[in-house]
Amino acid sequence: MTTVHTLASGSSGNALVLSCGDVHLLVDAGISCRRIGAGLGELGLEPADLAAVFITHTHTDHVSGLRTLLRRTEIPVYATGITGRTLAVRLPELAGRLEELRRPVSLGAVEVTAFPTAHDAPGSCGFRFDTPDGAVGLLTDTGYVTEEAADVLPGVALAVLEANHDVETLRSGPYPYYLKRRILGDEGHLSNESAARFAVTLAEQGTAEIVLAHLSRENNTPAMARNAVETALSAAGLCPALSVAPRDTLGQAHVVRGGTICRK
Repeated sequence: MTTVHTLASGSSGNALVLSCGDVHLLVDAGISCRRIGAGLGELGLEPADLAAVFITHTHTDHVSGLRTLLRRTEIPVYATGITGRTLAVRLPELAGRLEELRRPVSLGAVEVTAFPTAHDAPGSCGFRFDTPDGAVGLLTDTGYVTEEAADVLPGVALAVLEANHDVETLRSGPYPYYLKRRILGDEGHLSNESAARFAVTLAEQGTAEIVLAHLSRENNTPAMARNAVETALSAAGLCPALSVAPRDTLGQAHVVRGGTICRK
């Protein structure tokens, strides 16, 4: 059985665990090592059980707990070349443990494919995890759905998809202009509306479950994100399972099952 749990998802920190049999992979370490350990403990695991850590990009909310995690474990870290080189400058603990993602890699029964995203962190990427139970896609921290994401992700059974902000809430909110411009730009974050459009594409290709992730605390709510995506799916006659990842607590178990097109 393959399962996915979010440990945290949002601007204050991000981490996700994918488990396939006895292979446990951590994606990002943007919360404290203590919180990572606590979340793993709720799953009956500990940091030493992790086979690897995969890093999407170098922003603090994705790597803040990595240094301590490296000091307490011997696990390898996988990242794109630019991301890895940037991390290596900051973290001498990475010496001898950094694996560059030049092509798909296999850990046990899981094959991991990285693809580029559009974000203001050089080398940023998303992931597709292929398992015997079906594929999982992760797309967050991107200003738009890149061609590579659109090529790689259709067909996944489960998608963890960014729905960062409601555009009008962001525009009328208290953020300074430069920050609004960054978030709304091509190297910012996916809006609810952009997530909704891609959710329809994924569901049309057989995605059975979509988890909305990386919601802004100031510019979005779970209800707004879910409503935007649910409305688009319903208009297309599609009804995959839909949920929102909690920002600061362990999320529910998402069991990966081969994707099938769910229509109303």
